[in-house]
Amino acid sequence: GKSSKPKRGKGKSSKKKTKKVVKDVDILSSAAMLNAHYICHNVPACLELRGFPWPGSPKKKGKRRK
Repeated sequence: GKSSKPKRGKGKSSKKKTKKVVKDVDILSSAAMLNAHYICHNVPACLELRGFPWPGSPKKKGKRRK
């Protein structure tokens, strides 16, 4: 006979883990400079976003959601 348990899906489906391809990006390219122009407010902010933090830099406070 049939089991009395209701049929369910597979539950948590296993997602294939994909490797992220890390490309060497030129941070001085024209596209990167245009991006930095729009997102950076000053030189320390630009350096920090590019991966060169300076000692004593103030930490950003994220927005808190309720």
